[in-house]
Amino acid sequence: MRNENIFVTKPTLPPLDEFAPYLQQIWNNKVLTNGGPFHEQLEKELCEYLGVEHICLFTNGTLALVTALQALRITGEVITTPYSFVATSHSLLWNGIKPVFADIDRDTLNLDPAKIEAAITPQTTAIMPVHCYGHPCDIDAIQKIADNYNLKVIYDAAHAFGVECDSGSVLRHGDLSVLSFHATKVFNTFEGGAIICPDAKTKVRIDQLKNFGHVGEVTVVAPGINGKMSEFNAALGLLQLKYIDQALARRKRIDTAYRERLEGVKGIHCLKGAGEKIANYAYFPILVQADYPIRRDDLYQKLKDRGIHPRRYFYPLISDFPMYRGLPSAHRENLPVATASSQQILCLPIYPDLEISVVDEITRFIADQ
Repeated sequence: MRNENIFVTKPTLPPLDEFAPYLQQIWNNKVLTNGGPFHEQLEKELCEYLGVEHICLFTNGTLALVTALQALRITGEVITTPYSFVATSHSLLWNGIKPVFADIDRDTLNLDPAKIEAAITPQTTAIMPVHCYGHPCDIDAIQKIADNYNLKVIYDAAHAFGVECDSGSVLRHGDLSVLSFHATKVFNTFEGGAIICPDAKTKVRIDQLKNFGHVGEVTVVAPGINGKMSEFNAALGLLQLKYIDQALARRKRIDTAYRERLEGVKGIHCLKGAGEKIANYAYFPILVQADYPIRRDDLYQKLKDRGIHPRRYFYPLISDFPMYRGLPSAHRENLPVATASSQQILCLPIYPDLEISVVDEITRFIADQ
Protein backbone atom coordinates (compact mmCIF):
# COMPACT_ATOMS: atom_id res chain seq x y z
CA MET A 1 0.00 0.00 0.00
CA ARG A 2 1.18 3.53 -0.74
CA ASN A 3 1.75 6.16 1.92
CA GLU A 4 0.08 8.85 -0.17
CA ASN A 5 -2.72 9.03 -2.69
CA ILE A 6 -1.75 9.28 -6.37
CA PHE A 7 -4.28 11.18 -8.46
CA VAL A 8 -4.67 11.36 -12.22
CA THR A 9 -3.24 14.86 -12.22
CA LYS A 10 -2.01 17.38 -9.69
CA PRO A 11 -1.43 21.13 -9.90
CA THR A 12 2.10 22.25 -10.67
CA LEU A 13 3.13 24.50 -7.79
CA PRO A 14 5.79 27.19 -8.32
CA PRO A 15 8.52 27.65 -5.70
CA LEU A 16 6.99 29.71 -2.88
CA ASP A 17 10.08 31.85 -2.39
CA GLU A 18 9.99 32.88 -6.04
CA PHE A 19 6.39 34.00 -5.78
CA ALA A 20 6.94 36.39 -2.87
CA PRO A 21 8.41 39.21 -5.02
CA TYR A 22 5.35 39.06 -7.31
CA LEU A 23 3.05 39.49 -4.31
CA GLN A 24 5.11 42.42 -3.09
CA GLN A 25 4.93 44.07 -6.50
CA ILE A 26 1.15 43.64 -6.63
CA TRP A 27 0.93 45.27 -3.20
CA ASN A 28 3.26 48.10 -4.27
CA ASN A 29 1.32 48.71 -7.50
CA LYS A 30 -1.99 48.74 -5.60
CA VAL A 31 -3.59 47.20 -8.71
CA LEU A 32 -5.33 43.92 -7.95
CA THR A 33 -7.39 43.34 -11.12
CA ASN A 34 -8.90 45.16 -14.16
CA GLY A 35 -6.00 44.57 -16.54
CA GLY A 36 -3.04 45.42 -14.33
CA PRO A 37 0.69 45.18 -15.17
CA PHE A 38 1.01 41.42 -14.62
CA HIS A 39 -2.14 40.80 -16.67
CA GLU A 40 -0.68 42.75 -19.60
CA GLN A 41 2.70 41.04 -19.22
CA LEU A 42 1.18 37.57 -19.16
CA GLU A 43 -0.83 38.26 -22.32
CA LYS A 44 2.35 39.38 -24.07
CA GLU A 45 4.46 36.43 -22.92
CA LEU A 46 1.74 33.88 -23.72
CA CYS A 47 1.40 35.25 -27.26
CA GLU A 48 5.15 34.83 -27.73
CA TYR A 49 5.23 31.33 -26.24
CA LEU A 50 2.15 30.02 -28.04
CA GLY A 51 2.91 31.64 -31.38
CA VAL A 52 -0.33 33.62 -31.55
CA GLU A 53 -0.98 37.32 -32.09
CA HIS A 54 -3.83 38.15 -29.71
CA ILE A 55 -5.04 36.60 -26.46
CA CYS A 56 -7.67 37.60 -23.90
CA LEU A 57 -7.19 36.32 -20.35
CA PHE A 58 -10.17 35.14 -18.30
CA THR A 59 -10.92 34.15 -14.74
CA ASN A 60 -11.63 30.61 -15.98
CA GLY A 61 -12.06 28.64 -19.17
CA THR A 62 -15.80 28.23 -18.79
CA LEU A 63 -16.50 31.96 -18.86
CA ALA A 64 -14.14 32.15 -21.82
CA LEU A 65 -16.32 29.61 -23.70
CA VAL A 66 -19.48 31.54 -22.84
CA THR A 67 -17.93 34.79 -24.03
CA ALA A 68 -16.49 33.28 -27.22
CA LEU A 69 -20.02 32.31 -28.29
CA GLN A 70 -21.27 35.80 -27.46
CA ALA A 71 -18.41 37.45 -29.32
CA LEU A 72 -19.30 35.62 -32.54
CA ARG A 73 -23.05 36.18 -31.94
CA ILE A 74 -23.77 32.44 -32.21
CA THR A 75 -27.44 31.39 -32.10
CA GLY A 76 -29.59 28.41 -33.12
CA GLU A 77 -27.82 25.05 -33.11
CA VAL A 78 -24.16 24.20 -32.56
CA ILE A 79 -22.69 20.79 -33.36
CA THR A 80 -20.43 19.54 -30.59
CA THR A 81 -19.04 16.41 -28.97
CA PRO A 82 -20.69 14.37 -26.22
CA TYR A 83 -17.21 13.24 -25.16
CA SER A 84 -15.93 16.18 -23.11
CA PHE A 85 -16.25 17.95 -19.78
CA VAL A 86 -19.71 19.43 -19.25
CA ALA A 87 -18.46 23.04 -19.53
CA THR A 88 -18.31 22.58 -23.31
CA SER A 89 -22.04 22.10 -23.76
CA HIS A 90 -23.07 24.08 -20.67
CA SER A 91 -21.65 27.18 -22.37
CA LEU A 92 -24.15 26.60 -25.18
CA LEU A 93 -27.13 26.29 -22.85
CA TRP A 94 -26.14 29.44 -20.98
CA ASN A 95 -26.31 31.29 -24.30
CA GLY A 96 -29.69 29.82 -25.25
CA ILE A 97 -28.10 27.66 -27.96
CA LYS A 98 -29.19 24.09 -28.72
CA PRO A 99 -26.36 21.54 -28.58
CA VAL A 100 -26.41 18.92 -31.32
CA PHE A 101 -24.19 15.95 -30.49
CA ALA A 102 -22.21 14.11 -33.16
CA ASP A 103 -20.19 10.94 -32.73
CA ILE A 104 -16.43 10.77 -32.37
CA ASP A 105 -13.57 9.09 -34.23
CA ARG A 106 -12.60 5.75 -32.66
CA ASP A 107 -8.84 6.41 -33.02
CA THR A 108 -8.58 9.98 -31.69
CA LEU A 109 -11.85 10.34 -29.70
CA ASN A 110 -12.26 13.75 -31.36
CA LEU A 111 -15.35 14.76 -33.33
CA ASP A 112 -15.69 12.71 -36.53
CA PRO A 113 -15.94 15.18 -39.45
CA ALA A 114 -18.28 12.84 -41.36
CA LYS A 115 -20.68 12.85 -38.42
CA ILE A 116 -20.46 16.63 -38.18
CA GLU A 117 -21.60 17.08 -41.76
CA ALA A 118 -24.46 14.62 -41.31
CA ALA A 119 -25.75 16.62 -38.31
CA ILE A 120 -26.03 19.99 -40.08
CA THR A 121 -29.52 21.49 -40.34
CA PRO A 122 -30.78 24.92 -41.51
CA GLN A 123 -30.52 26.04 -37.85
CA THR A 124 -26.83 25.13 -37.52
CA THR A 125 -24.60 28.18 -37.06
CA ALA A 126 -21.37 26.79 -35.65
CA ILE A 127 -19.23 23.79 -34.71
CA MET A 128 -17.60 23.44 -31.29
CA PRO A 129 -15.03 20.63 -31.38
CA VAL A 130 -12.68 19.66 -28.53
CA HIS A 131 -8.99 18.82 -28.92
CA CYS A 132 -9.48 15.83 -26.63
CA TYR A 133 -6.52 15.04 -24.35
CA GLY A 134 -4.56 17.70 -26.27
CA HIS A 135 -4.58 15.78 -29.56
CA PRO A 136 -5.62 18.04 -32.47
CA CYS A 137 -8.93 17.50 -34.24
CA ASP A 138 -8.98 16.99 -37.99
CA ILE A 139 -8.74 20.75 -38.41
CA ASP A 140 -8.57 20.75 -42.21
CA ALA A 141 -11.69 18.61 -42.64
CA ILE A 142 -13.62 20.63 -40.06
CA GLN A 143 -12.66 23.92 -41.67
CA LYS A 144 -13.71 22.63 -45.09
CA ILE A 145 -17.14 21.73 -43.71
CA ALA A 146 -17.43 25.12 -42.02
CA ASP A 147 -16.53 26.93 -45.23
CA ASN A 148 -18.97 24.88 -47.31
CA TYR A 149 -21.89 25.59 -44.96
CA ASN A 150 -20.87 29.08 -43.80
CA LEU A 151 -20.43 28.00 -40.17
CA LYS A 152 -18.25 29.41 -37.39
CA VAL A 153 -15.77 27.15 -35.57
CA ILE A 154 -14.94 27.60 -31.89
CA TYR A 155 -12.40 25.11 -30.57
CA ASP A 156 -12.55 24.04 -26.95
CA ALA A 157 -8.78 23.81 -26.57
CA ALA A 158 -8.80 23.36 -22.78
CA HIS A 159 -6.32 20.46 -23.11
CA ALA A 160 -4.21 21.86 -25.95
CA PHE A 161 -1.82 24.39 -24.40
CA GLY A 162 1.36 24.55 -26.48
CA VAL A 163 0.28 21.87 -28.96
CA GLU A 164 1.47 22.31 -32.55
CA CYS A 165 0.47 20.59 -35.76
CA ASP A 166 2.11 20.75 -39.18
CA SER A 167 0.84 24.30 -39.76
CA GLY A 168 2.02 25.66 -36.39
CA SER A 169 0.04 26.27 -33.23
CA VAL A 170 -3.23 24.34 -33.20
CA LEU A 171 -4.70 27.37 -31.41
CA ARG A 172 -4.57 29.40 -34.61
CA HIS A 173 -7.31 27.31 -36.23
CA GLY A 174 -11.01 28.04 -36.24
CA ASP A 175 -12.58 31.43 -35.58
CA LEU A 176 -11.65 31.28 -31.89
CA SER A 177 -9.85 28.84 -29.59
CA VAL A 178 -10.48 28.68 -25.85
CA LEU A 179 -7.93 27.56 -23.24
CA SER A 180 -8.32 26.53 -19.61
CA PHE A 181 -5.70 27.39 -17.00
CA HIS A 182 -7.34 25.37 -14.22
CA ALA A 183 -5.01 24.02 -11.53
CA THR A 184 -4.94 20.55 -13.10
CA LYS A 185 -3.97 21.72 -16.58
CA VAL A 186 -0.51 21.52 -18.16
CA PHE A 187 -0.15 25.29 -17.72
CA ASN A 188 -2.18 26.80 -14.92
CA THR A 189 -2.89 30.00 -13.02
CA PHE A 190 -4.74 27.96 -10.34
CA GLU A 191 -7.97 29.26 -11.93
CA GLY A 192 -7.94 30.91 -15.32
CA GLY A 193 -8.53 30.68 -19.03
CA ALA A 194 -8.10 32.53 -22.30
CA ILE A 195 -9.46 33.11 -25.79
CA ILE A 196 -7.09 33.15 -28.76
CA CYS A 197 -8.25 35.92 -31.12
CA PRO A 198 -7.52 36.18 -34.86
CA ASP A 199 -7.28 40.00 -34.94
CA ALA A 200 -7.16 43.11 -32.80
CA LYS A 201 -10.79 44.06 -33.48
CA THR A 202 -12.04 40.74 -32.08
CA LYS A 203 -9.79 41.12 -29.04
CA VAL A 204 -11.28 44.54 -28.29
CA ARG A 205 -14.82 43.14 -28.43
CA ILE A 206 -13.94 40.19 -26.18
CA ASP A 207 -12.15 42.44 -23.69
CA GLN A 208 -15.31 44.54 -23.51
CA LEU A 209 -17.57 41.51 -23.03
CA LYS A 210 -15.46 40.13 -20.15
CA ASN A 211 -15.72 43.50 -18.37
CA PHE A 212 -19.53 43.88 -18.26
CA GLY A 213 -19.56 45.45 -21.74
CA HIS A 214 -17.87 48.63 -20.52
CA VAL A 215 -16.11 50.85 -23.06
CA GLY A 216 -15.56 53.69 -20.62
CA GLU A 217 -16.51 54.87 -17.17
CA VAL A 218 -20.12 55.66 -18.08
CA THR A 219 -20.69 53.69 -21.30
CA VAL A 220 -21.83 50.07 -21.61
CA VAL A 221 -22.34 48.62 -25.10
CA ALA A 222 -23.14 44.95 -24.46
CA PRO A 223 -24.51 42.66 -21.71
CA GLY A 224 -21.07 41.40 -20.72
CA ILE A 225 -20.00 39.48 -17.63
CA ASN A 226 -17.19 39.70 -15.11
CA GLY A 227 -14.59 37.37 -16.60
CA LYS A 228 -11.41 39.28 -15.77
CA MET A 229 -8.28 37.54 -14.50
CA SER A 230 -6.82 38.99 -11.29
CA GLU A 231 -3.24 40.19 -10.88
CA PHE A 232 -2.62 37.34 -8.42
CA ASN A 233 -3.54 34.70 -11.01
CA ALA A 234 -1.62 36.50 -13.76
CA ALA A 235 1.48 36.56 -11.55
CA LEU A 236 1.13 32.82 -10.94
CA GLY A 237 0.95 32.35 -14.70
CA LEU A 238 4.13 34.33 -15.29
CA LEU A 239 5.97 32.19 -12.77
CA GLN A 240 4.52 28.94 -14.17
CA LEU A 241 5.58 29.94 -17.68
CA LYS A 242 9.22 29.94 -16.57
CA TYR A 243 8.97 26.21 -15.84
CA ILE A 244 6.60 25.03 -18.58
CA ASP A 245 9.23 23.50 -20.88
CA GLN A 246 10.73 21.58 -17.95
CA ALA A 247 7.26 20.34 -16.99
CA LEU A 248 6.50 19.22 -20.55
CA ALA A 249 9.79 17.33 -20.76
CA ARG A 250 8.93 15.44 -17.55
CA ARG A 251 5.44 14.65 -18.86
CA LYS A 252 6.95 13.26 -22.06
CA ARG A 253 9.22 10.99 -20.03
CA ILE A 254 6.25 9.65 -18.04
CA ASP A 255 4.19 9.16 -21.22
CA THR A 256 7.03 7.16 -22.77
CA ALA A 257 7.39 5.02 -19.65
CA TYR A 258 3.70 4.15 -19.62
CA ARG A 259 3.74 3.18 -23.29
CA GLU A 260 6.82 0.97 -22.91
CA ARG A 261 5.47 -0.83 -19.87
CA LEU A 262 1.92 -1.34 -21.16
CA GLU A 263 2.94 -2.53 -24.61
CA GLY A 264 1.73 -6.07 -25.06
CA VAL A 265 -0.65 -6.08 -22.07
CA LYS A 266 -3.66 -7.90 -23.44
CA GLY A 267 -6.84 -5.84 -23.44
CA ILE A 268 -5.12 -2.50 -22.75
CA HIS A 269 -5.03 -0.05 -25.65
CA CYS A 270 -2.99 3.15 -25.35
CA LEU A 271 -4.33 5.97 -27.48
CA LYS A 272 -1.80 7.17 -30.03
CA GLY A 273 -1.03 10.79 -30.67
CA ALA A 274 -3.11 12.27 -33.46
CA GLY A 275 -0.22 13.54 -35.57
CA GLU A 276 0.70 16.60 -33.51
CA LYS A 277 4.14 18.04 -34.25
CA ILE A 278 4.55 19.12 -30.63
CA ALA A 279 2.49 17.36 -27.94
CA ASN A 280 1.88 18.43 -24.34
CA TYR A 281 1.14 15.00 -22.77
CA ALA A 282 -1.80 16.48 -20.91
CA TYR A 283 -3.35 13.08 -20.11
CA PHE A 284 -2.52 9.42 -20.41
CA PRO A 285 -5.73 7.67 -21.53
CA ILE A 286 -6.06 3.93 -21.98
CA LEU A 287 -9.00 1.85 -23.19
CA VAL A 288 -9.78 -1.23 -21.10
CA GLN A 289 -11.14 -3.52 -23.78
CA ALA A 290 -13.30 -6.63 -23.68
CA ASP A 291 -10.34 -9.05 -23.72
CA TYR A 292 -8.83 -7.58 -20.52
CA PRO A 293 -9.37 -10.01 -17.61
CA ILE A 294 -11.56 -7.62 -15.58
CA ARG A 295 -13.96 -4.81 -16.38
CA ARG A 296 -12.85 -1.17 -16.57
CA ASP A 297 -14.81 -0.27 -13.43
CA ASP A 298 -13.26 -3.15 -11.50
CA LEU A 299 -9.75 -2.01 -12.45
CA TYR A 300 -10.70 1.55 -11.54
CA GLN A 301 -11.80 0.45 -8.06
CA LYS A 302 -8.81 -1.81 -7.49
CA LEU A 303 -6.42 1.04 -8.31
CA LYS A 304 -8.32 3.35 -5.95
CA ASP A 305 -8.08 0.75 -3.19
CA ARG A 306 -4.28 0.96 -3.56
CA GLY A 307 -4.30 4.75 -3.20
CA ILE A 308 -3.99 5.32 -6.97
CA HIS A 309 -6.85 7.43 -8.29
CA PRO A 310 -7.35 7.33 -12.08
CA ARG A 311 -10.28 9.07 -13.80
CA ARG A 312 -12.98 7.67 -16.08
CA TYR A 313 -12.51 10.76 -18.19
CA PHE A 314 -15.06 11.15 -19.91
CA TYR A 315 -17.75 9.06 -18.27
CA PRO A 316 -20.68 9.49 -18.33
CA LEU A 317 -21.07 11.21 -21.68
CA ILE A 318 -22.42 14.76 -21.55
CA SER A 319 -25.39 13.48 -23.55
CA ASP A 320 -26.31 11.15 -20.68
CA PHE A 321 -26.89 13.97 -18.17
CA PRO A 322 -30.50 14.98 -17.44
CA MET A 323 -30.37 18.38 -19.13
CA TYR A 324 -29.20 16.81 -22.42
CA ARG A 325 -30.49 13.26 -22.69
CA GLY A 326 -33.89 14.37 -24.03
CA LEU A 327 -32.28 15.79 -27.17
CA PRO A 328 -32.69 13.60 -30.27
CA SER A 329 -28.94 13.82 -30.94
CA ALA A 330 -28.21 12.50 -27.43
CA HIS A 331 -29.65 9.03 -28.07
CA ARG A 332 -26.97 6.36 -27.68
CA GLU A 333 -27.72 4.79 -31.04
CA ASN A 334 -26.59 8.10 -32.54
CA LEU A 335 -23.30 7.94 -30.59
CA PRO A 336 -21.98 4.35 -30.72
CA VAL A 337 -18.26 5.18 -30.67
CA ALA A 338 -18.59 7.77 -27.91
CA THR A 339 -20.73 5.40 -25.85
CA ALA A 340 -18.30 2.50 -26.18
CA SER A 341 -15.27 4.69 -25.48
CA SER A 342 -16.81 6.20 -22.34
CA GLN A 343 -17.34 2.68 -20.99
CA GLN A 344 -13.70 1.69 -21.61
CA ILE A 345 -11.71 4.86 -20.89
CA LEU A 346 -9.35 5.23 -17.95
CA CYS A 347 -6.89 8.12 -17.57
CA LEU A 348 -3.82 7.14 -15.57
CA PRO A 349 -1.90 9.58 -13.36
CA ILE A 350 0.47 11.93 -15.18
CA TYR A 351 2.03 15.10 -13.80
CA PRO A 352 5.61 16.44 -13.67
CA ASP A 353 6.40 15.25 -10.13
CA LEU A 354 5.17 11.69 -10.70
CA GLU A 355 8.04 9.28 -10.10
CA ILE A 356 8.80 6.59 -12.67
CA SER A 357 8.80 4.11 -9.80
CA VAL A 358 5.09 4.88 -9.33
CA VAL A 359 4.52 4.35 -13.07
CA ASP A 360 6.23 0.98 -12.62
CA GLU A 361 3.90 0.11 -9.74
CA ILE A 362 0.77 1.15 -11.66
CA THR A 363 1.69 -0.70 -14.84
CA ARG A 364 2.73 -3.88 -13.00
CA PHE A 365 -0.59 -3.88 -11.18
CA ILE A 366 -2.49 -3.45 -14.46
CA ALA A 367 -0.47 -6.21 -16.14
CA ASP A 368 -0.95 -8.65 -13.24
CA GLN A 369 -4.75 -8.74 -13.21
